[in-house]
Formats: sequence, structure tokens, C-alpha cells
Amino acid sequence: MNGDRRSARAFAPASVGNIGVGFDLLGHSIDGPRDVATVRRIDEPAVRIAAIAGAATGAGSLPLAAERNTAGQALISLREKMRLAYGFELELHKGIPLGSGLGGSAASCVAAVVAANALLDEPLSRQSLYPFALDGESVSSGSRHGDNVAPMLLGGVVMATESRMIALSAPDWLHCVAVHPDQVLETRRARSVLAEPYPLGLIVEQTMHLALFLTGLQRGDAATIREGLHDLLVEPRRAPLIPGFAQVKAAALDHGALGASISGGGPSVFAWFESKAEAEAAAPAMRAAFAAAGFDSRAYVSPVAGPRAEVMDAQ
Repeated sequence: MNGDRRSARAFAPASVGNIGVGFDLLGHSIDGPRDVATVRRIDEPAVRIAAIAGAATGAGSLPLAAERNTAGQALISLREKMRLAYGFELELHKGIPLGSGLGGSAASCVAAVVAANALLDEPLSRQSLYPFALDGESVSSGSRHGDNVAPMLLGGVVMATESRMIALSAPDWLHCVAVHPDQVLETRRARSVLAEPYPLGLIVEQTMHLALFLTGLQRGDAATIREGLHDLLVEPRRAPLIPGFAQVKAAALDHGALGASISGGGPSVFAWFESKAEAEAAAPAMRAAFAAAGFDSRAYVSPVAGPRAEVMDAQ
């Protein structure tokens, strides 16, 4: 029973949404930038955002009105669906840049619900927190997709449907490089280029790639992962929105990547490798490719089986 706790602080890690072949369905967390939420239990039956800070680009532009903020809306959803008599006050510290393709909007709401959960009289399971996080994420993206919030809640590689999170196996040798350039690409804009219909043959080929990718993951088979990690649907339409993308992807493949594509809605680019050493060797080359296109960037090397959101302290 946690009813005597009045405050909790939790972090949520960044993530790679879609993983190329799994649009709105697959994602994995990474050990890199993170958002931190401090939630206080208050007597007033409401949700308030007291402050938003942090070094992340765009943090100061986020709305303090709870219903217009991903974290605020997630806590509103939690309060209303749990019929809580009390409320929450929230402070956000943004470590994940906005519009980066690293799950910044999702991390805010996941960190908030994980912290708030530590203050409930009877804390909920991670699966039970999922709908509240989805409600929050929808404020930013305009749709309910869990490819970022699910891996943040569970850690590692996760398949996210509208109602379930399914953790997938990922060999410990698999490592990711995620490179975030000094560019901003809003999620809604990145989704707008996907509106036109796709030919059936292309969808069938993409489905084959997804099946190969999932089979490779389950078997720990690098060759099958490599064969499947090709996005034919989303990447070709979004790549023109990201200056330098083709060169960054080529740099990753030249250094032995199993595959590379756009992280989430972009502009970050991710690549998977068979070892940490290969990932660390490729990261500078991927950054150099963005630099040649005129953009500074930061590279994060992480196990594909990355961390999950956790409570840092509660009192």
C-alpha cells in the first residue's frame, strides 16, 4: 500500500519507433536521453503542471495546460478511469528533444504515469498503465499508437497493438546506434506524407520483410534479421524530409549494419549491428554523414534490449 507516499520521481528512456518494418507496431527502448517526471499527490481532484524544464530542444514551448500536454493528459486519464478522489501535480524535466524521432512526447507521459502509479493505494501493472500512456501520446501524434510508449513501459523490443503490449526476445549481442541531427521534424508532418494509398504488391512484400524480421529476432538469427530489416512503405516517403538521410544510412551499411532506417517519425536515424564494437565503430561515420549535409548530431549506442521506465525515488 502506497497511500502514505506523497511524491515520486520516475524516468522514461528514449525509444526507436517502428524499427523500420513495423510501422506503429514495433519499437525498442534505448539507453540514452531520458525524460524525468516528478509527481506529487494533492488533495485537489485535478491535474496541474507546475513546471517544464530541461536542456532538451523545445522543452520551453510545451503547454502547461494539462489537457494539452501528453503527460498531463495521461494523468487526467488515469485519474478519471480510476475514479480517484485526489489529484496530481507534475514537474517535467525534458531530456529528449521534441520532434527528434526518439519518442520525446511518449517519454513524458510514460514517466508521469509510472511516477503516479507509485502513489496509488494499489499500484497497477505495466499492462494496466498502457491505455493511460496511449491517451497521453495521442495528444501529440493525433492517433493511438504504442510503438514508443510500450517499449518504454516494458523495456527492450515490444510489439504494441491498440490493447496489448507483447515483449519480444532480442539477443544481447544486438546493438543499436541512434543518431539525432540538429533538425526538427514534427510527428504530424511526418505522418501526413503517408496519406496516399499503397499498391497491394508493395504491402505483401513489406509483410514478408516483417515476417522475416520477427522470425530472425525470435531465433537470434542475424542473417534473417538483415533480410527482413528493409522498410518499403514509410522510409521512401519520409526520407526526403530528412537532409542527409541517404548518406547516413549508407554509412551505417558500409560499417556492417544489419539494417538502418528512420527512427520513429524522424529525423533521427537508427541502425542495428551484431555487436557493440561494430556499433561504436559506425557511430562516428554516421555523424560524419550528417555533418557533410550541414548538421551537427549526437549518437547513442545502446543494446537493442534497452531499459524500461523506472521509479527513481518515492517518499
